[in-house]
Amino acid sequence: MVNPLKNTHPGTRLTVNTQQRKAACLAALCAMALLAPELAQAAQWNVDPVRVELSAEQQTAAIIVRNESDEPSSIQIQAVVWSQLNGQDVYTPTRELLVSPPIATIPPKSDQVIRVALRRPADLTHELAYRINLQELPQPLQPESGAGAGGVQVALRIGLPVFVQSQKGDAKPEMSWRVSRVSDNQLKIGVRNRGNAHVQISDFSLYAAGDAQPITGEAGSSYVLAGQEREWLLKTRSPQRIVDGRIRLKAYTDADTVDAQLVLGRP
Repeated sequence: MVNPLKNTHPGTRLTVNTQQRKAACLAALCAMALLAPELAQAAQWNVDPVRVELSAEQQTAAIIVRNESDEPSSIQIQAVVWSQLNGQDVYTPTRELLVSPPIATIPPKSDQVIRVALRRPADLTHELAYRINLQELPQPLQPESGAGAGGVQVALRIGLPVFVQSQKGDAKPEMSWRVSRVSDNQLKIGVRNRGNAHVQISDFSLYAAGDAQPITGEAGSSYVLAGQEREWLLKTRSPQRIVDGRIRLKAYTDADTVDAQLVLGRP
């Protein structure tokens, strides 16, 4: 499952193809291309927006998928409920979110409009979370494609977050960070979202008190849904610089910028 988001918001455009590292899955696809030069070319999509926001007042939206390649691209579209358990994403097929069409073939250099409609009331106090999965349907390998008898065709797949604001309209995240020492050169940092809406963490860094250079950090987009938590195990630089267990945290999220002091082993 691709998470193609980093500092993205509704209206942001995202070009997706086998050459780009916009998400972990695409990065893996690029690595495969290096190991297997005879891969058949996958589709090249331009998706707008990359995140959908719905509410009781705005129950429909449109997603535009542009096929930038010189070949037709067939895609299957599916909506799923998005939840998290023990820091892992869980997806469940649903009829609460309608997507149309469910299958489409996009001609070369052309657009496909995907319409999204909420089929249930927004929750009174909590944000609802879904994903729309776009799955490329592989085309039959052609001899002239250069893939050869041993070629492998890679199907592109991305997931677009869909969030439904609560009826009261005041759902928001509430982050609680903690850090602990695992070994001399490893720290475990965690965040719990005690709020009633998601938070998207784009990246964060940890600093020893008074130090301008981070001792460790994490880059890349991660979502923490309402009531859920996430942990990272990170190697540290110069752990001896940590004085009295005090560590400064700088984190960037779609809700706010965090600049706080943490103490090892304390919530």
